[in-house]
Amino acid sequence: MSKELWVTKRDGERAPMDLEKIHKVVAWAAEGLENVSVSQVELKSQIQMYDGIRTEDIHETIIKAAADLISEETPDYQYHAARLAIFHLRKKAYGQFEPPALYDHVKKLVGMDRYDAHLMSDYTKEDFEAMDRFIDHGRDLTFSYAAVKQLEGKYLVQDRVAGKVYESAQFLYVLVSACLFAHYPKETRMDYVERFYHAISTFRISLPTPIMAGIRTPIRQFSSCVLIECGDSLDSVNATSSAIIKYVSQRAGIGINAGRIRALGSPIRNGEAFHTGCIPFYKHFQTAVKSCSQGGVRGGAATLFYPLWHLEVEDLLVLKNNRGVEENRVRHLDYGVQFNKLMYQRMLKNEKITLFSPSDVPGLYDAFFADQVEFERLYVKYEADDSIRQKQIPALELFTLFAKERANTGRIYLQNVDHCNTHSPFDPAVAPVRQSNLCLEIALPTKPLNHVNDEEGEIALCTLSAINLGALSSLDELEELSNLTVRALDSLLDYQDYPLPAAQKASMNRRTLGIGVINFAYYLAKNGIRYSDGSAKALTHRTFEALQYNLLKASVGLAKELGACPKFNETTYSKGILPTDSYKKELDGVCTEPLVCDWETLRQEIQEHGLRNSTLTALMPSETSSQISNATNGIEPPRGLISIKSSKDGVLKQVVPEFERLKDQYELLWNIPNNTGYLALVAIMQKFIDQTISANTNYDPARYPDGKVPVKQILKDMLTAYKLGIKTLYYHNTRDGASDQQVYIADEDCAGGACKI
Repeated sequence: MSKELWVTKRDGERAPMDLEKIHKVVAWAAEGLENVSVSQVELKSQIQMYDGIRTEDIHETIIKAAADLISEETPDYQYHAARLAIFHLRKKAYGQFEPPALYDHVKKLVGMDRYDAHLMSDYTKEDFEAMDRFIDHGRDLTFSYAAVKQLEGKYLVQDRVAGKVYESAQFLYVLVSACLFAHYPKETRMDYVERFYHAISTFRISLPTPIMAGIRTPIRQFSSCVLIECGDSLDSVNATSSAIIKYVSQRAGIGINAGRIRALGSPIRNGEAFHTGCIPFYKHFQTAVKSCSQGGVRGGAATLFYPLWHLEVEDLLVLKNNRGVEENRVRHLDYGVQFNKLMYQRMLKNEKITLFSPSDVPGLYDAFFADQVEFERLYVKYEADDSIRQKQIPALELFTLFAKERANTGRIYLQNVDHCNTHSPFDPAVAPVRQSNLCLEIALPTKPLNHVNDEEGEIALCTLSAINLGALSSLDELEELSNLTVRALDSLLDYQDYPLPAAQKASMNRRTLGIGVINFAYYLAKNGIRYSDGSAKALTHRTFEALQYNLLKASVGLAKELGACPKFNETTYSKGILPTDSYKKELDGVCTEPLVCDWETLRQEIQEHGLRNSTLTALMPSETSSQISNATNGIEPPRGLISIKSSKDGVLKQVVPEFERLKDQYELLWNIPNNTGYLALVAIMQKFIDQTISANTNYDPARYPDGKVPVKQILKDMLTAYKLGIKTLYYHNTRDGASDQQVYIADEDCAGGACKI
């Protein structure tokens, strides 16, 4: 590089390029890292320098040069690039590397309407000074490069139009903690703020995108998942559409239950006209979902649910198919198809499934969720009634169509509605579960809206978080982490705003939480066990037993202080029924691990004091939020030791935790021979998880004759999942042969991502 090159500073002033200053920053970022060459980074970046280059562009050029060097041979460039990015980020936010005093920072941003004004009224200057004493800004330097880019792209408070960032990560973490515990008694408040700050800033607890991006700002809606049920009327359709728009605009992933809508050709207004059927209304919902960009944080996305026995099912199953024309396709929604035992039995017996319009068969749709015996009685009764419009189709043919569309699109999902109600924290007689959400891990009661301010309807919200299994030294640590997580999320329910009465009423009455896990693949690797060979069954059983037990214990403790949730009486917990009582007993043939927690004492405490929260657990994908913790996502095996994740911010490389030590211990996705071992682990988890699980099925065509995955194999896996009590199946992944490294569009993460957390 020539010394005659000049740079343009932030204030517009020109000055000679200072090579030594650049070298010092690059060298500082490399301290303590192995296999990182300062000269290599400088050489790679110098090629792109030019006269008059802005100092900001120099920073970004160097960062990109370091990030491009991330590989299996030189994984530590992920930290080198991250440190350079943190340096650059702080310079943009503060004009210097050292962050300002927290009080001054908060006062400034409250004055700019970037932070919520309650921070200045609820906390004193002395309180902020106390927080400053336990904030550790050095933790910024533990991020990976993928984490920094996700922070900057999605989580940090900023002016996205002007490209201005206002904060760095530790201020984010401490202010999230301060907001969540703002209304705790002053004698205990700061203790909780500090403990929660340490838990989230050291990645032991992972928070979802809506919480990380929203708490501390004037926007107060942080539920990751929103479930909206549509009735069979125009008023309900319009109310559903309005609710979708409100929640998509506030960063939520949407589940839409549209299974009640009558079929094409059904009479309306006493036969005055024929109904247009489901597809026009599905298109209407698609428009609502795509009308907002979720504040620039995520694109709107939704999954729409309907039963397998709907009269229009053959047309509905192909709505995502690339064939056909726009008039008969609704490609920008995902779909959840609902099954139950009777549907599987018809397929196994090579019998037919009869299709109905829900409007023609009174009581059948409600019984499908609430009472399986009554559903079968009504179903057989209506089949025998020739006066009812119906169509019969061989069950195997219908299952095959479902399997093919699931394989072709990857995003036709499955919900076993009977398992969602028989192994549920809700009494299906009074609070049936009729749908899931965008990522198929939420299972909560809903009621259709008749108008937008309908207080009799019920919009279900679930507030998410996850515990980092990879950060645990012992399962005993789950007690503290569970207590902190339950308290924080329960506080959030009172802290946030509710755009619609149906959502507020449901949230206050049920107080539902969905706490999951991240880093399961790393957890297995560091314990020397694998997904596929059965070696992980015992540890999985012990871990998820301990998780559910400690979360329930924490919720009981909170109920003693603040009271049980008002609709605790609508839960099976109120009847003394625990997840350990209602799971599918066929699972015992897969895992014989005994229970080790004191469930009987807990049962007595729950019946005496109740629970503060109707639900505690859900296992979400955590695609985006796991990157912040430099963790493997959710419960999934990684596709490569380095995963390539794409988003609107570019392509990011993420290296698995402890790459050098454990690279031979990880069982990569496409090295797993089939879905059997993975589904067994999911079923073991489901034994304890009171909602459901974002569980994927994965297929490598190269393992089968002619390079094609047999439909028979897909159906076999569906049956295995059903037999073992699995409630939902999420993505169908097919290896395309292009790369073993994961390519993921992080903008579609649902909660945290697909329900991205």
